[in-house]
Amino acid sequence: MDAPLRESGFEALSAALRRDQGRWAIALDGLVLKSVFQPVYSLSHGRPVGHEALVRAFDASGARVASELALRGDASFQHLLRGDRAARMIHALNFAELVGTDPHWLFFNMQAQVFASLATLTSDGFQRALQARCGIQGRQVVLEVLEQEVSADADFDSAARAVRASGGLIAIDDFGAGRSNFDRVWRIAPEIVKLDRSLVRRAALEPQASRIVTQMVSLLHQCGALVLMEGIETQEEACVALDANADLVQGELFGSPQPTLAAPGDTPSALHLLWEHYEARRADAQRRYHERIRPYINAIGYASALLADGKPFAEAVAGFLQLPLAEVCYLLGRDAMQIGDNVWASELHYRERPAFAPMRDTRDAHWARRPYYRRAMEAFGRVQVTRPYRTLHGAHLCVTISVALRTSEGLRVVCGDVGWSGDLA
Repeated sequence: MDAPLRESGFEALSAALRRDQGRWAIALDGLVLKSVFQPVYSLSHGRPVGHEALVRAFDASGARVASELALRGDASFQHLLRGDRAARMIHALNFAELVGTDPHWLFFNMQAQVFASLATLTSDGFQRALQARCGIQGRQVVLEVLEQEVSADADFDSAARAVRASGGLIAIDDFGAGRSNFDRVWRIAPEIVKLDRSLVRRAALEPQASRIVTQMVSLLHQCGALVLMEGIETQEEACVALDANADLVQGELFGSPQPTLAAPGDTPSALHLLWEHYEARRADAQRRYHERIRPYINAIGYASALLADGKPFAEAVAGFLQLPLAEVCYLLGRDAMQIGDNVWASELHYRERPAFAPMRDTRDAHWARRPYYRRAMEAFGRVQVTRPYRTLHGAHLCVTISVALRTSEGLRVVCGDVGWSGDLA
C-alpha cells in the first residue's frame, strides 16, 4: 500500500486508503496524508458556515513532512493531479462522516493546472465516483485557486463553468498578495474572495491601510463576491474585518486546524469578546473623533453666518484657518463651480511644495462630483464632514467641512479642508 502510486484514477487512489485513528488517510509515495479542518465563521451569523480542508503529511516514523512536497511530487501535471485527487478524496470522506446533515461548505485548495483541467477531465468520472461514495454534493464544495495563478485562457474559463454546473462555488485565494489585480476577479467572478493575511496584518497597524482594505472589500462586494479575511490571529486583526464589512473570517483566533469540525452552533469566546471589544473601541473612536472635529465644525458654521451677513469671504473664514490643522477654504456656487481663489492657512507647509503647484489654482473648478458639495446641498444649513480623501494640492489625506447657505448673491457652499492623518470613526 505504501508503494508509489502511478495512477490518479478513483480505483487506484481508493486502494491506498486506510483508517488512522478513526479517520480516513491515504498512502502516497511512502508518506501518509491526513485531513485537518479549519473553521470559517460568518461574522454576522456568529457560527461556522464552512471548513477549509488542509493536508498533513507524515513519514514512516510519524514525523511531519511538508505537505506541499507530498502533493506536488516532481511538479509534473500527473503528480499534481494525483496529489490533488488524493487530498480531495480523504477530505471529502472525512468531511462526510463529520458534517452530518448540517448545510456546510467544504473548502478545497486546488492547483491552478488541475483546476484548468476540470473541463476536459470530467469524462473520467473521478468527482462523480467520489461524490457517490461519500455523499458530498457539488453545492457543498468551494474550490480555492490562488489569485496569481488564475490564467486568461479558455480552459480556465471552461473549468469555472464546469464547477458552477456541478453546483460548486469558486474562491480566489490570497487576493492582495504580490501583483494582484481586479481583472482576474472580473473574469472568473468568484463567489468568495479570500484576502491575503499580509493585508489584514498591515491594516491592523496602519489606519490608512485599513481604509484601503475597506474600499477593497466594497469593490469586491460590487463584483458579486463574499469576502473572507484569513490568517486572523489577534483581536485587532479581527476588528479590521468588522470595520471593513468582511463577511467571513478564518484564523487561529477562532480555531486552529483540527481533525474534527467545529460544532454547527459553535460561537467561540473570541467571537463574543470581539464584538464587545469592537463596540467599546468604536465608541471610544467616535468620542475622540467628535472632540477632534468639533472646533472645525463650529468654525465653518460661524464662517457661514458671517458670509450670510455680507462679510468678505477671506474675513469670514479667518477663524477656521487659524485652527491647527486647517489648510484651505474655498467657496462654491449653486452650480458647484468655485467662486474666486482659495484662501490658504498662513502656516500651511504643503503650500510650499512646488511639485503640486499645477493643482493649486482652482478658480472656476467644477466640484459637483465631490461629497462635500452634494451632501451640503442635500442637507441645507447643516454642516457636513467627508471621510478622508487624498487632496489635490499635496500627497496627504484631508477631510472637508462644508455647509450650504443663502447670501445676498445667491446660494453658496463654503468649504474648509482639514489635514487628516488619523482614523475617522
